[in-house]
Amino acid sequence: MSDELGTTPPATTADDIDLDPVTFEVLRNSFSYLVDRMGAQLQRTCYSFIVYIGDFSHALNDADGNTVMQGSEDIASQVGTLHLTCQSVIDHFEGDIHRGDVFLINDPYEGSTHLPDVRVVRPVFTDGDDPIAYTQSNGHWPDVGGPTPGSFNIEAAEFHGEGLRIPPVKIREKGVYRDDVINLITANMRISENRIGDIKAQVKATKVAEKRLLELVEKYGEGTVLTAFDETQNYVERIARERIAELPDGTWHTWDFLDSDPGKDEGLVRVDVEMTIDSDEVYYDLSGSDPYIKGFLNGTFATTFTGVVSGLKMAVFPDLPLNSGLYNVVNVTAPEGSVVNAPEPAAVTGGVSGVFEKIMSSSFKIWADILPERAMSPAFNLEYLLIGGKDTRSGSPEEFMWHDWLAGGWGGKNGEDGSSATAPMFGASLGVPFFEGQERNNPMRTTAHAIVTDSGGPGKWRGGCGVYKGAELTDAADTVMSYSCDRGRAVVWGLNGGLPGLPHGVRLNPGTDDEEYLGTVFSNVELEPGDTFGRPSSGGGGFGDPLERDPERVLSDVVQEYVSVERAAKDYGVVVDALDADLGTYEIDHDATAEKRDFVRTNRRRWMDTDPAAVATMYRDDEATVLDCIRQYGVVLDWKRGDVLETSTAQYRELLQDRTIPHW
Repeated sequence: MSDELGTTPPATTADDIDLDPVTFEVLRNSFSYLVDRMGAQLQRTCYSFIVYIGDFSHALNDADGNTVMQGSEDIASQVGTLHLTCQSVIDHFEGDIHRGDVFLINDPYEGSTHLPDVRVVRPVFTDGDDPIAYTQSNGHWPDVGGPTPGSFNIEAAEFHGEGLRIPPVKIREKGVYRDDVINLITANMRISENRIGDIKAQVKATKVAEKRLLELVEKYGEGTVLTAFDETQNYVERIARERIAELPDGTWHTWDFLDSDPGKDEGLVRVDVEMTIDSDEVYYDLSGSDPYIKGFLNGTFATTFTGVVSGLKMAVFPDLPLNSGLYNVVNVTAPEGSVVNAPEPAAVTGGVSGVFEKIMSSSFKIWADILPERAMSPAFNLEYLLIGGKDTRSGSPEEFMWHDWLAGGWGGKNGEDGSSATAPMFGASLGVPFFEGQERNNPMRTTAHAIVTDSGGPGKWRGGCGVYKGAELTDAADTVMSYSCDRGRAVVWGLNGGLPGLPHGVRLNPGTDDEEYLGTVFSNVELEPGDTFGRPSSGGGGFGDPLERDPERVLSDVVQEYVSVERAAKDYGVVVDALDADLGTYEIDHDATAEKRDFVRTNRRRWMDTDPAAVATMYRDDEATVLDCIRQYGVVLDWKRGDVLETSTAQYRELLQDRTIPHW
């Protein structure tokens, strides 16, 4: 994959056709409809629960592979890569693409996001020998092989230890399934019969879109439809260039961190983003990022590109679809060998929880400086909890795969609190897996699901709150658990004086003598029936100085259990008295609040310079909490042992010195 991205210009049409505005709008919306039809078809016919609840994306691509239209509720981290996988298929099979062929690919070095995202690509023909378009279906499969159920293996340094890598391959040739190829692929995956079902469901979804597209060709003519392909991309590109041209030229720089490199001593891993606006184009340079890590949170070029365009879309173009028209105004430099463009064979399956999330957060920081009226602090980190083993409820053990992810808090905004218990930035339409379906399909029981008090980053505008979920393993054997997340150390941060959220991390058997903190990344932790586990998602970062938050808002937060009485005083300097906590009756002590705010304002900069070793001692002696360490002292610890992570602390304090402390 090249370090520089240049999308292929839209294909020119044989006929010089000018579309009238009505026909253009009809066809543009028809393209959107046919892509959404693919999603509806897949959701009704897939075999995988994770696909059924929405972890999929679809696209209509033109003859050169450029994206014409995406689904209206697709996953952000996927749609920005679908043109790359389509172009990879075209390149690999140049001269060997025929009517009735269907291709399959999941290769992250060829444009896919990671191995579990499996794409099916179908060429669409009319009367000629060359395709006029491609329809594409992406689904996140619950397993693609490898030593870890769910194929998220944090111990893997290379993709060979993650799962089956599939370069572009033909699974249907001139209308006939290649069962030998399909069996070779699915035999290397858990619950292989369901993988075959998912393949056929995705193939059928692309067929539905092909049928609808050919109906449009028959009604409007091939030349008109192909012209509409071009104009749909031109429409997005034209608006994007106009809006960018209205912004000031200049260069902005920021950075974020991954928690660690498993192959090195402790220390955060830098994702560095420099953005330049020059006339009507945007340039992103990530050359300052650290080398790729010996772990699976690396990004490929595709992951980095889709992180860039997803952040750009949310900040500037929320009303525009992601298609190649937008991509034509974005230029990305991501040096090969860096954590944002890890080379083959580096492990990259966790990149959507790692690099993708950090590029999105960095985008929020940059655009907050350019468009302060739309500024927003970062959201919680995408996370996946995966459990696989043998389901013994029926008496005859059967393989099962339990996938779970949490909602969480989005960042505080300039003038508004962040949203609580909201889908991840990774896919804003991705709902929380419903418990009834999980419990029916797997030997699991949900034990808790609730808003996490004090999880939202304090600020004049509070970050939205995260969520806690607990569960218990019931009738199962040979069961292991894995977790893909981040921000146990590089905790979600605030902007313009706002404070951080809380660290992510899983606890096994919480509240018992056997409680164990497992952290944010682990694989193949053995479980026994009766074991319980739980984890929170962070809230979003706070926006603005917490001491400027209206005390009445803090009181309301306490009443709603978004903020505790203790942290109302520590984080906001608001002293709240509980008149009757059971009835939710509280009142503000205004004199004590004025005194407390003066005290915090006088001392908080000094607290941020406290010796980290002294803070660690306070933590181990139960004189300081996790939130005290992060918010009051800016200190990062090994949360299991209570030891200081000196390098990580210095880097995290550098981050706070950049975006929080100067605004106090």
